[in-house]
Amino acid sequence: MIDSHCHLADEAFAADLDAVIARATAAGVGRALVILEAGNDREASQARLIESLWPGVGFAVGVHPHQAHQFAGTPARAAELVREQIVSTPAVWAVGEIGLDYHYDHSPRDVQRAVFREQLRLARELNRPVVIHTRGADEDTVAILSEEGGGRLSGVFHCFAGTAGLARAGLDLGFYLSAAGIATFPKAADLRHTLAQVPVDRLLTETDSPFLAPVPHRGKRNEPAWVARVVEALADVHGIPTERMAARTERNFLELFASASR
Repeated sequence: MIDSHCHLADEAFAADLDAVIARATAAGVGRALVILEAGNDREASQARLIESLWPGVGFAVGVHPHQAHQFAGTPARAAELVREQIVSTPAVWAVGEIGLDYHYDHSPRDVQRAVFREQLRLARELNRPVVIHTRGADEDTVAILSEEGGGRLSGVFHCFAGTAGLARAGLDLGFYLSAAGIATFPKAADLRHTLAQVPVDRLLTETDSPFLAPVPHRGKRNEPAWVARVVEALADVHGIPTERMAARTERNFLELFASASR
């Protein structure tokens, strides 16, 4: 199994990181993509520890839309900060998470869009996949990816919880869609119906830990070992054995991050 998006460098794991990783590997999680906030020295230091504890783990570095306001007037600096961290962190497989968040609006929307564009251009230059965060901003997210990508970007819509329309748009762009613990929630029937329409060769699995713990762990700190529940949920909606879904999503992960992870 694969956890294609987790925040293991978060302070939530500082006290028991080794035990969390041990539980993940014991559960059969072979690889993970750990998301790092560009310019966060504490997370960068934690990344080195993670790499020593979990061989084969990879990282993504990006400026989240919540932090985009820090680069108001200087959006290119956000991309340069990501570039600098990629150079100093050998196992960076992707640029992310990046995108737009109009739900919380922690950063002005025009600044979010400018910072997003600059990071997409960097990813294109470095031939790295992108990890996309979009909330309440579907139209602008798809438009900017179309304008900046031109068929030259690959990536994933992480923690996909959107509409069937967004799913189609993401697939049309050539992107993968990653399911998280939300897919196990009782009230997520519409999401499960949408995920059932996504071809299995375009699906990924993730935890987004420490957030969004799946059923039956809701309310607890999420962790990579629990990606198994997401795999089970996807297998159920597609009507295939869990082992087959685990193998297919692992293959998808390796195909997306192949050039950077080898």
